[in-house]
Amino acid sequence: MNPARMALRRPVTWIVVWLAVALAGIFAFNRIRKDIFPVLDLPVLYVCQPYGGMDPGQMEGLLANYYEYHFLYINGIKSVETRCIQGVALMKLQFHPGSDMAQGLAETVAQVNRSRAFMPPGTLPPFVMRYDAGSAAVGYLLLSSPTLSVGQIQDQALFKVRPMFAAIPGVSAPPPMGGSQRTIVVRVDPDRLKDLRISPDDVARAISRGNEVSPSGAIRTADSMPLVPVNSMVTDPAELGAIPLDATGKVFLRDVAPFIEDATDITTGYTLVDGRRAVYLIATKRADASTLDVVSGIRAALPKMKAALPPEVDVRFEFDQSVLVTAALDSLTQEAFLGAILTGMMVLVFLRSWRGALVVVATIPIALLAAVLGLHLCGQTLNLMTLGGLALAIGILVDEATVEIENIHTRLCFGVLVSRAVVDGNRETAPPRLLALLCIAAVFTPALFLEGEARALFIPLSLAVLLAMTASYAASVTLVPVLAAWILLPTRHAMAEDRSVAVTLLAALPRWRWPVAGLYLAVVTGVFVWALPRLGGDLFPPVESHEMVFRLRGPAGTRIEETEALTLEALNRVNEVVGAGNLQLSLAYVGQIPSSYPVNYIHLWMGGPEESVVRIRTASVATAAMRRELRKDLLANLNAWARTRWPDKVQGVHVQFEPSDIVNQVMSLGANMPVEVSVRGAKLPDVRGHATEVKNALAGITGLADVQTAQSLEYPTLGVKIDREAAAMAGLQAGDVARALIAATSSTRFTLPVYWRDPGNGIGYQVQVEVPASRMSRAVDISEVPLGGSGASPLAVRDVGKIVPGEMPAQIDRFNMKREVRVTANLEGRDLASARQRVVAALAEFTPPTGVETHLGGQLEPMARLSRGLAFGGVAAIVAIALLVLAYFQSVRLVAVVLLVVPGVLAGLCVMLVATATTISLPSLMGAILALGVGVAHAILYLSKARAMRWNGTAAREASAEALQARARPILMTGMAMLAGMAPMALGGGETGVLSAPLARAVMGGLAASILVSLLVLPSLFACLESGAPLRELSLDPDHANAGE
Repeated sequence: MNPARMALRRPVTWIVVWLAVALAGIFAFNRIRKDIFPVLDLPVLYVCQPYGGMDPGQMEGLLANYYEYHFLYINGIKSVETRCIQGVALMKLQFHPGSDMAQGLAETVAQVNRSRAFMPPGTLPPFVMRYDAGSAAVGYLLLSSPTLSVGQIQDQALFKVRPMFAAIPGVSAPPPMGGSQRTIVVRVDPDRLKDLRISPDDVARAISRGNEVSPSGAIRTADSMPLVPVNSMVTDPAELGAIPLDATGKVFLRDVAPFIEDATDITTGYTLVDGRRAVYLIATKRADASTLDVVSGIRAALPKMKAALPPEVDVRFEFDQSVLVTAALDSLTQEAFLGAILTGMMVLVFLRSWRGALVVVATIPIALLAAVLGLHLCGQTLNLMTLGGLALAIGILVDEATVEIENIHTRLCFGVLVSRAVVDGNRETAPPRLLALLCIAAVFTPALFLEGEARALFIPLSLAVLLAMTASYAASVTLVPVLAAWILLPTRHAMAEDRSVAVTLLAALPRWRWPVAGLYLAVVTGVFVWALPRLGGDLFPPVESHEMVFRLRGPAGTRIEETEALTLEALNRVNEVVGAGNLQLSLAYVGQIPSSYPVNYIHLWMGGPEESVVRIRTASVATAAMRRELRKDLLANLNAWARTRWPDKVQGVHVQFEPSDIVNQVMSLGANMPVEVSVRGAKLPDVRGHATEVKNALAGITGLADVQTAQSLEYPTLGVKIDREAAAMAGLQAGDVARALIAATSSTRFTLPVYWRDPGNGIGYQVQVEVPASRMSRAVDISEVPLGGSGASPLAVRDVGKIVPGEMPAQIDRFNMKREVRVTANLEGRDLASARQRVVAALAEFTPPTGVETHLGGQLEPMARLSRGLAFGGVAAIVAIALLVLAYFQSVRLVAVVLLVVPGVLAGLCVMLVATATTISLPSLMGAILALGVGVAHAILYLSKARAMRWNGTAAREASAEALQARARPILMTGMAMLAGMAPMALGGGETGVLSAPLARAVMGGLAASILVSLLVLPSLFACLESGAPLRELSLDPDHANAGE
């Protein structure tokens, strides 16, 4: 049965059905999770392996290598990327799309356990976790105090704030950053050790024996069973001073360690909040959690956190990304609302009937609510992508109802009864509208060929559009007939006069059909020749916000105190450049992550003590021009400052800007820099040499900034070369010398764990032996480290070895077990596509050494991969459209007519993108896809009428003119309504409007061209290709009537 007849026979039933859908949509809107991006669910795992004190080469060869070898057994593994620095190896496991990540995680843990059997004694289990671009930080919890030390704040944050933080739903709470772990530090005097012929290792072992952890037993008395605790572990750190260091009991720890302090581990990094040392926790959401829910939970827990801390500790939540989420959602909602109003006004102008406009506009909220219900049932969220799809669909939604209402109005103008006009109008337009819906669905085929983040982002957008359009079509064949029959009134309108003007102006064009078709193809070709060289290309348009992040890197091996001074100078320069009062907040991390919290390297990678990462928030939007000015100022002034402060340093200061807020982090597809060239090979010297050539080549490309090698390769060392024969003659082994140096240059906590329990809070801490850092500031101090021994004179390192200055890589990177050196760069005034062309051309001029390869990384390779996927998907979409049109019209000629519309639509959107200085990006490509669908829908609407007239015996030229007379107004009306609906989004208001603006602009350009082509060119194309075609439908049934529509 005809759906319209069925609806008209039971009108109340269908009103109730759609009312139920609307109510369910409102319920779904209140229940659906709201976030800034869809759940990405990327197939990525991280394995973070700590081993305190091991240098990068040891981390690579003794730990990471075994992991990489065993990870090859994991199902679905695509690549293993490894970064090794002192004390930490971080491995990123990339799986093939579609891999079962639960199985992948289980297999990874199994291979980790097997790998550890081959590693040095004392290797701790690594951290294994899922983390991707969707698990971005949603804010930072800052803790500061004017009276407490950073170490005390760190302890409060670790054991009081973090448990409450981690209990918030959706939060993944890494350890606090900025301070080192609380420990009992035994600072020994090297001169006293030398006099007593005791090595620092002897002290550590004596403490281990005199402060031993022992279980408590129990005895059975007459009626009770008391415990028998033993104070083999001291209760007060001062009691450690009574531990004997020799067998005679004459030398005690207090004789060589005047200071036994309740302090912190060796400082490796600082947090600076507005230039003052502090502590912060990264508020990281799980990939499937809502940003708004997570931030709301954190803010609700702030009073409890403050109550648990000493009153002098200030706690605040800053760099709140939910503000951006809320602003983006509000902006898109307002754009959608404004678009709906403009659409309704445009329909009112064309129909000249507020009743007809009311019917059309009434379908918009119902279709949107139905789409929200569908998204909720599909497990999607309301985010930038789905809201953008719904806002984009508003203009398309009116197509279904507008075409039907226009046809009904046309019939009413000739005195037909309202109910009859409704039934006949729906019957005539329903099939071509359904075909148009299927063709628009087909043009979203390219989204299925995307991979990774791009697929996760645009599949929800496509789903939102298709759900809304499906709901709109369903409403047009059930709800619209009922409302039209109840609301519309019989009317007579000057339709004939209006149409006679249109016929006079446009119907004459098919007389010159061949010149018109030739001129059309010539104009389209000319537009492509003019526009394509002027169009740039990016993965995503750059998003400007109120935040900036840049990384500073001083000369390799710079002390963290000096890096801190460099960072403070940079903050002074930032304040000068952005203007007084414009800098609202700064947050910096200086140096390396403490070895106690290696998992933080997953959230913030720090390559050495010479690095710092600075995050700033400005009152005004941090534009690209502001970043360029700041980059120029920092490079000039910081290098001048460094030459004055470090006159002996050869290397300068490097600055690189990185993605700042959550939008930029996700839009960058996980890459810190858009341009990256990886040089890989088995031999590091060859890789390093070719990487230097690549770096010099990239530095000469205009439009690339911050060109540098991603890792420090010339870290200074003071190597201790042990003479094993001399050591043996002194009764020592190389290991004895090494252990003595651990306490002098690092800490014994890495080799000999000793514990102390604080009875006040019930928390256990480590006890470590150190030589004061002030006594270890020169190479000669290392040579004077005592080694103990029983000879006539005290032994020192100089007696069994020598100190040799040198250098080594501070960071060793590997990719699938090959050494890797990465050269990175930022874009400045150049689009990604042209930068990729220049980079590829520059690399082609070099011949890498044997066994060395170069690979594009950052956003360069994803862009090429996505371009290939979209190209293949575009071909698939055109084939799908052709098959649908062929199946409906059963005419190859009409398929050719439809396909000839496509170049005109593409030419129009190219003109729009060039005129608005918009690059080709994923959003604009998705807009182009939608514009193609709308253009095809217009062609189908026209051809359905023209074909029916041809089958009624009308000549091709006359049929083309008469079809235009019947379809000109619905095409123009729906097209103008869509343009009005797209206009607010195309303006790109708000911080995230730049993401939706390219999509809307592409749609508007293609839509404007579609209107022109449909009215001016399509009749001539039909007349050209349909002349001489058979006047009846292709059928093999001998009883089939040869009637038309």
